[in-house]
Amino acid sequence: MKTSYNLIVVFALVFITACKNKTERPVDTKVDLIVYNAKVTTDKEGIFSEAFAIKDGNFYRIGTSDEILKLKGDSTHILDAKGKTIIPGLNDSHTHLIREGINYNNELRWDGVTSIDVALQMLKEQAARTPEGQWIRVIGGWGAYQFEEKRLPTLEEINEAVPDKPVYIMYLYSLGYLNQKGIETLGYNASTQYPGGEIELKNGQPTGLLAAKPSALILYKTLTKLPKLSPEEQENATQHYYRELNRLGVTSAIDAGGGGQYYPNNYSISKKLAAEGKLNVRTAYYLFAVDKGTELDFFKTWTSQLTPGTNDDMFKPNGYTYHGAGENLTWEAADFENFLEPRPELHENMEEELDSIVTVIAKNQTSFRIHATYNESIERFLNVFEKVDKIHPFLHKVRWTIDHAETINEANLKRIKEMGGGIAIQDRMLFQGEYFVERYGAEAAKHTPPISKIIAMGIPIGFGTDGTRVSSYNPMLTLYWAVSGKTWGGLQLYDESNKISRYKALEILTNGSAWFSNEETLKGFIKEGMYADFVILADDYFTIPEENIKNLTSDLTVVNGKVVFAKNDFKGLDPEVPVIIPEWSPVKYYGGYQNKK
Repeated sequence: MKTSYNLIVVFALVFITACKNKTERPVDTKVDLIVYNAKVTTDKEGIFSEAFAIKDGNFYRIGTSDEILKLKGDSTHILDAKGKTIIPGLNDSHTHLIREGINYNNELRWDGVTSIDVALQMLKEQAARTPEGQWIRVIGGWGAYQFEEKRLPTLEEINEAVPDKPVYIMYLYSLGYLNQKGIETLGYNASTQYPGGEIELKNGQPTGLLAAKPSALILYKTLTKLPKLSPEEQENATQHYYRELNRLGVTSAIDAGGGGQYYPNNYSISKKLAAEGKLNVRTAYYLFAVDKGTELDFFKTWTSQLTPGTNDDMFKPNGYTYHGAGENLTWEAADFENFLEPRPELHENMEEELDSIVTVIAKNQTSFRIHATYNESIERFLNVFEKVDKIHPFLHKVRWTIDHAETINEANLKRIKEMGGGIAIQDRMLFQGEYFVERYGAEAAKHTPPISKIIAMGIPIGFGTDGTRVSSYNPMLTLYWAVSGKTWGGLQLYDESNKISRYKALEILTNGSAWFSNEETLKGFIKEGMYADFVILADDYFTIPEENIKNLTSDLTVVNGKVVFAKNDFKGLDPEVPVIIPEWSPVKYYGGYQNKK
């Protein structure tokens, strides 16, 4: 009897305590941020939520405004999104942000400029403020068909705009322009030569036109002769370039390595900023040998000394991570996407050279990626990968990537699927679609690249820009291109069979891209437990006219739960940034991507 009485007392106490806890449960004071009154993109197409809470740098809860506001604690920050659309932070799966960071303040960007007259006026104005000994430079990111004139500027126009200071303008990986002062400063003459390129001559003298035929080496080498920013200026430039990416909604990016980008020297600035917590784009990077003939020794050295996926504690929370080898594993395998020229034939010794390097990668179980524009190149690359894998199995043990893949066929897509690879796609056809159609025809262009087929086959796919030289770094252009199927000039490349929905394009540029850095379970959705990286857009991506997607920007960008960029309604939350240096920097006067009409 006594035992029964004790049990009744215990159950009564439990019931009373449970009721008390239910009605008087203490507020979770660890919720750091609540965002409400929003149109929140979820991991289901067409399904939106209203609010979310962030805790310790991750999404903690997603729900209605009323539900989420109940999580408010004494130290919780509350943000009214004013009904705006919120998307996950964009993730550029193939770009060159480390290289651009140390050069950004030196460059006049024509990205987004809509007329040659405006572009030339910018050139002229910048020349007036550029000191002696420095150059005026426009290094890629623009296309002829973005201009209302639908043409390239002429050398005559460039020389007229700037007759007295050196100018270098790079167009894609196709052409370079030097004004007369630039020719004189570099000392170029009739005997100046670069492999794989031509310097146009008239009456035995250089005109200033440089042509990649088909190699871009002539364009790279010319660029390396120009003066560089000081270390202090490079650090400042990197901070402002990453902020520019934040302005366009980017919170993560994968650096594929790049020409003129030496490791470890040219990585020291980004590494320093990461260590100081000042790198506001989560950065994964790949390495490749810059100089021809050094590739094998380079990969032998660094694949044995570096471990892919490592992210030292001092670089958290934003992340600065080595991920593998790429994108140019060997110069013998470089098939530049210069559609102004015929497809380059790779050297007959390419397989032997690539085999030796891939063997090193396989033995070290290193993730890798390879630049591959044309199906003919991809066929040969996959043959090498398969051969090495039979001796040193590694393809299903690491993340490996085919970059670009514009003309890949179904047979090679099936091989990539079976071999466990992924494909990183960029909007290069937005800039070069007209050239491709002129050379290969409109029918061939309809599935260049075959986006819908890659998705249907279940091959991992990520979107990116390939900025900043061969195309712009603005990821909104990638979304526009994938959704509309159009070029900058309005040419309809794709029909409905190769266009995708706005949601699917966004998913590929967020969670899809995360696969390429082994982070698809960590970021890319506004979802409980994932990284709290998000963007409040200036306009509604899902409903605005298609053409307006190109000019879409962020009103507020958050990385790891911290505001890294804010404007308009949220301007008061914008963090302080250092003053742009040098004083004459084009970025100080024009910014980066031009959204001006």
